[in-house]
Order: sequence, then structure tokens, then C-alpha cells
Amino acid sequence: MEQTHASAKITGIYRYPVKGLTPEPLPRAELKTGQTLRSDRRYAIENGPSGFDPAAPKWLAKPHFLMLQRDEWLAPLRAHFDDDSHVLTLHRDGAMLAQGDLETAEGRAAIERYFAVHHPDRIKGPPKVLTSPGHSFSDVPRKVVSIINLASLRAIENMVQAPVHPLRFRANLYVEGWPAWHEATLLDQTIAIGSARAQVVKRITRCAAVNVDPDTGVRDLVVPNTLMQRLGHNECGIYAEIISDGEAAVGDTIA
Repeated sequence: MEQTHASAKITGIYRYPVKGLTPEPLPRAELKTGQTLRSDRRYAIENGPSGFDPAAPKWLAKPHFLMLQRDEWLAPLRAHFDDDSHVLTLHRDGAMLAQGDLETAEGRAAIERYFAVHHPDRIKGPPKVLTSPGHSFSDVPRKVVSIINLASLRAIENMVQAPVHPLRFRANLYVEGWPAWHEATLLDQTIAIGSARAQVVKRITRCAAVNVDPDTGVRDLVVPNTLMQRLGHNECGIYAEIISDGEAAVGDTIA
């Protein structure tokens, strides 16, 4: 079998309902043409006035929002979002901090109050929960699914001489079975993700968010700089755009 046709197994599926907050593991996910995973980056918390207009949503770069690249203090917060009720619940160390329906002004205000009261010195202006139907606050303008090859993470562990938690990379899909960096060769190719089809559209440039431990919030590694020094680039992972509807589950194959 040619390496370009190597298959990998999905070992984890995650979505991030609120940009910058913790992920939610999923046993399976519906993949729809031209869409993200359901509710992935559906909301963001504005870090000072951004000019975002929910009636005419446009993509904005992540510095407009709370994000781990700059706001590592977000990491110890645990977020849970319920699709049916639209309720976001924030916990830390087992204690509930705030809860609100993100589709109502009152619910968004409850979440905003938490950040305004408890983290006023860490934000640039009044925190505001942003949302707009069908909009995704992704790091890239197009709606994509992100994929991380666990063999590449093991190669990074060898470079930095330390364990590297996969969730540092905030991907939607984690896969096992490809050789390290094989994913970088798939640019512009069509791949099968479970029963869906996708086109690989971009390699992922890594930012300082991956330096932050996702459990403790400690900024304890220098991954992008190490990649640049060792490989001449700071890319790890790929973005794929769904081009044919389907479903993927943990244990399914990407080929």
C-alpha cells in the first residue's frame, strides 16, 4: 500500500461550543457538507469591543475574543453546553460558577457577569457572549474540521523532551495509524472520514495556545518555536472541509 493511501483510526472526537473554553468529547459526530461539527465554536466571548454584528456576521481574528493563546487562566474552567436547552454551565474544582441559556439575553448576561466580576483585570472591556445563527468563531474563515495525528504529537514529545497532552491542540478529530507528519502530505486530497468525505484544505499553523497545559493553565512548553527550529515551520495538523454528508464515530477510519 502506498503511504499516500494509508488509513488511520479515529481515537477521539471533540467539539468546542465556546471558543477558548474546554472541549466536550463525543462518541460520534454528524458531518455535514460545508459545516463544522455541531455547535463547534458556536459562541465566543468578546474581549473588548470587536465590531461583530450578529445580523451581518463576519469572520474576526481570535485576538478579539477570550482565547488560550493569551488567556491561559481560562484552562481550569470546565464548560458544558447542552444542545437542546442551549445552557452553558461553568465549573471549577467541582463547584458551579455560572449557568445560562446562551440563546437568551438573560442567560448570556449570567455568563458575562461571571467574567466581569471574577476576572475584571484580565479582560479589555465588558465581556460579551457573541453568537449568530450559522456562524462559527473558528480560527479560519471557512468552516472546517481539524485533525491531529497522534504520531506527530509523539514526535513533538521527543523534540521538547516532555509529555504533550493532545488536547493542547484543540482539534476535532484525533487519529492513530499514520506515520508522523503524514497528514502534511494530504493537502488538497479528498479523504473519507467515517461515511463522510472531506477535502484537506490547509495545514494548521500553531500558536502559543499549545504551550498551555489544558488542565492547569500553566504555560510550560514552547512548541511552536521548537517546531520552527527543528522543522523550519510551526505547523501541526490539518483542516478538512466536509464535501459529502456522513457520520464519524470513535473507532472509525480515515482513509
